[in-house]
Amino acid sequence: MKDQILKKIESYENYAIELQRGLTAIPALAPSSGGTGEYDKAKWLEGELKKLKFDSIEWINAPQKEAKNGIRPNVIARYKGKSSKKTIWFMAHLDVVPPGEAKLWKSDPYKMEVQGRNLVGRGVEDNQQAIASSIMVVKAMMELDYRPEYDIALLFCADEETGSGFGADYISEHRPDIFGKEDMFFVPDSGCEDGSLIEVAEKSIMWMKVITKGKQCHASRPSLGINAFKAASELVVKYQGLYEKFPHKDTLYEPPISTFEPTKKEANVPNVNTLPGEDVFYMDCRVMPQYQLSEVKAEMRRLADEVEKKHGVKISFEPQQEAQAAPPTDPNAAIVVELKKAIKEILNVEPKAYGIGGGTVAAFFRRLHLPVVVYSRLNETAHMPNESCVIDHMMGDAKVFAVTTLNLCAKK
Repeated sequence: MKDQILKKIESYENYAIELQRGLTAIPALAPSSGGTGEYDKAKWLEGELKKLKFDSIEWINAPQKEAKNGIRPNVIARYKGKSSKKTIWFMAHLDVVPPGEAKLWKSDPYKMEVQGRNLVGRGVEDNQQAIASSIMVVKAMMELDYRPEYDIALLFCADEETGSGFGADYISEHRPDIFGKEDMFFVPDSGCEDGSLIEVAEKSIMWMKVITKGKQCHASRPSLGINAFKAASELVVKYQGLYEKFPHKDTLYEPPISTFEPTKKEANVPNVNTLPGEDVFYMDCRVMPQYQLSEVKAEMRRLADEVEKKHGVKISFEPQQEAQAAPPTDPNAAIVVELKKAIKEILNVEPKAYGIGGGTVAAFFRRLHLPVVVYSRLNETAHMPNESCVIDHMMGDAKVFAVTTLNLCAKK
């Protein structure tokens, strides 16, 4: 059956290209990005799914008054197996980011073009490659009248690009009942060119705005004021001590340590001869899951207190983003082991499991204690002008997912 399914998938190249063309033509932008949401794209995709032999198609709608029809739709298409003891999920997202500067595009971002072995258009890689590859897996099984051992469900989410509050986050909070304890997830939304990396873990993430307030005065009379910039600069240097305070290493991650870096710096005074009374900088912290972000914030506060006392300033924090890491997927979980075998068989590369420094949509499902692999072959043009999807990556992903699914279904 494996060879037959792989041969079927190979025959779907034109189907996948036209599926991508149809998806690209319907912008699915969040209201906060100037769009109306995913409704039109979800309706079009539902029409395509109805042409196949899915046993059920369900919408889970997150309410948002600014979106078309007041909803952000999440669509689930289920193909039943011989047993519903567990479900093998494929999660992709419907929304895209805006095209950005039009002059940087060589073609209309919403009219997909085939350029050699590449598809070009907004969304073709992020995340329509995943939509197409996952559909091909199930389409091949359907056309061969093959019922897998377990259910297969395709989940097409809203709102991944602006935080998932109406997508994966909404579903995991409001409808956790749709997931079984033995379910497992493919999330084809990150990867590398040769297909050798399987993301199984993420660090916690925290972006912190640090506001230092002193007293403005003429720079020639510094004793009349309190230099907020000087105090903030000392705090920036002190924050490098966070590396020593939270030193845990784990080679699963790249880099294998927590990182604490000052990044953005807001302008203070516009002229050289004024001592600034306020200064603002930002920290980007990617923290190993062993540590709680509350511990990091407590240490940042302690160091800020030292600077306050020394310089007579007031320092306050405004979190910009904060997410405690989800439990990692066990690198020895069945879905990881079988995915590794499939990658080696189809792509002839030696894959490895690894952890990343930021958060992905996979975290919402990992918090439900479900094993999740984030995997696909990507050329990393997401969010760029002239975004492209390599056709061979899209077709190869489908083959890898099909072989992995068959192997998982062979396990009782």
